[in-house]
Amino acid sequence: MMKSFRIGSLFGIPIKLDLTFLLVLPLFAYLIGAQIGPVVDILNASMNAGIDVSALTTEWWLPYVIGLVAAIGLFVGVILHELGHSLTAQRYGFPIDSITLWLFGGIAALTEMPEDWKQEFNIAIAGPIVSVLVGVGSYALFVLTPVSFNGARFVLGYLAVLNVALAIFNMIPAFPMDGGRILRALLARNTPYAKATQQAASIGKLFAVFMGLFGLLSINIILIGVAFFVYIAASSEAQQVTMKAAFQDVTVGDIMTPVPNLHTVEPDTTISTLIQRMFTERHTGYPVVEYDAFEGERLVGLVTLSDARGIDPVERDAYTVEDVMTTDLQTISADSDAMTAIEQMQKHGIGRLLVVDTDAHRSADRPAGETPHEGDDLVGLISRSDVMTAFDIVQKSGSVNPVGQPQTAD
Repeated sequence: MMKSFRIGSLFGIPIKLDLTFLLVLPLFAYLIGAQIGPVVDILNASMNAGIDVSALTTEWWLPYVIGLVAAIGLFVGVILHELGHSLTAQRYGFPIDSITLWLFGGIAALTEMPEDWKQEFNIAIAGPIVSVLVGVGSYALFVLTPVSFNGARFVLGYLAVLNVALAIFNMIPAFPMDGGRILRALLARNTPYAKATQQAASIGKLFAVFMGLFGLLSINIILIGVAFFVYIAASSEAQQVTMKAAFQDVTVGDIMTPVPNLHTVEPDTTISTLIQRMFTERHTGYPVVEYDAFEGERLVGLVTLSDARGIDPVERDAYTVEDVMTTDLQTISADSDAMTAIEQMQKHGIGRLLVVDTDAHRSADRPAGETPHEGDDLVGLISRSDVMTAFDIVQKSGSVNPVGQPQTAD
């Protein structure tokens, strides 16, 4: 998704609009307006709607206004669908970060996915149930609306059909769609959660391939986009769950590069020297430490290849690490979970975290981004390559051996 902005909240849950939604809403309005004739024929034939299509096309712009109202109603149904998931998740004690409308519908961002199969089943099925109820409600209003209100009957009949269709489509077992999550929940009854996720993700990717092929044959760009999203999301969540299972009971201290094996630089090191070291030692990030006669080594910053590249090559002898280093540091304690480190790196879009030993009177879970204080000793560094090397070892051997821990520190 792209940048999103908040438009309000429901039941204490922030409702956001992604910028891609502002593109798809007029597209949907246009498509509905352009197909108003065939849709009216379908509603008249299937629901005995009695809609006069000529009354909806008296002006060239009228079908598109009706299409816009129908599109907005459809996305209101999507919000209610996501509220079904969210309120059920809150009932089980899982906070909801937000509900976001975007290019392909809506996403309810749970802070944590339940691993209890019954909880996941109930959370996943709540959305389609709400969509069916919205469809039934729309049909009830359609029946109560006078025949002379052609525009209102069109919108309500359209929403009745589309919300039920939305529920049916979401029940396709293409993980991570609702049907795929229901499938994982059922698989997890008798299978470890990580394995159930991998199985559901494999089935989901297979469905995504079929959806993509069907979209290509029918020249349906939206279906192709959904297929692409499902495939990528299934792969991503399967990897996340597998890593969480692999790193159970593994701490940052188990897989970090400790200080004795850690390459550091001093603040007065020139940029040209730094780049030469990066080339020779094949590292792209270094903790910056300062030596004090009384305190010994003191962590003062972090410098990366991207920092150094900002200096013109002819001026690199004139600039030092202190001029370009980052002092707003992302740190973590050695006894934190390895998954916490992974999530923190993903959240901030960085490749490494400094591991510090905080003062006894300070909490080990300092707010992300807070600069280390005096007394916070550097004890190591954990990087993405450390994590992936450890993950490979865990998968192959079943455990992390601290004696032979990876020392890549890149």
